[in-house]
Amino acid sequence: MTAPATTDPDLDEAPVTDDGDRRPARRFGTLVVAAAVVVGLLLGYAGGLLTPRLTRPGDASPEAGFARDMTTHHAQAVAMGLIAYQHGTDPEVVTIGGDIATGQQGEIGTMQTWLRSWGLDPTGSQPRMAWMPDGPAMVRDGLMPGMATPEEMAKLRAAKGRELDILFLDMMIRHHIGGIHMIDGILKASDEPDVVRTARAMKNTQQTDLTNLKNARDRLKG
Repeated sequence: MTAPATTDPDLDEAPVTDDGDRRPARRFGTLVVAAAVVVGLLLGYAGGLLTPRLTRPGDASPEAGFARDMTTHHAQAVAMGLIAYQHGTDPEVVTIGGDIATGQQGEIGTMQTWLRSWGLDPTGSQPRMAWMPDGPAMVRDGLMPGMATPEEMAKLRAAKGRELDILFLDMMIRHHIGGIHMIDGILKASDEPDVVRTARAMKNTQQTDLTNLKNARDRLKG
């Protein structure tokens, strides 16, 4: 099984300054963040494998649905975070982007390990969000709550400077709000200890992120 690995075709290119020189420091930093993303994924796998399990959620269980759907949700956040880290101009935006990319890639590793330990495939037979009572109604054009459209992702990749910084903050705020709603859904539906514990940690992290994202947006918008 191969875990989702988020890449972006623009990430290998260092930004160019006004005089045409590339900035190797940011490129080196990107390699460090990329390595951290991989390490986070492996640690997520290890954490899942070391957790003893007495029960195994089934293919159509809320736990399996959450793991699959939140993996997809997180993968987009990782892509957005890497774009902000590589191309952002505001130092706080760059830091937030890198932190989100590494943190959520590690959580992807944990969720994929759950599925593996439960003997389940990374993809299931259920529609998106079917594990939540009101979940299917939240899906719009195949996108789960808070997710950006392909057009919005293309706009983020093409943006530069302050426009990119603010666009990233706006998109990630919406993305996190949708993610927290999904986390609340699994917390109501599951009593599986590791899932509940991890979901609570995810929610705490994303709530802290939201505060930082909103403060940064307010500062940049003046």
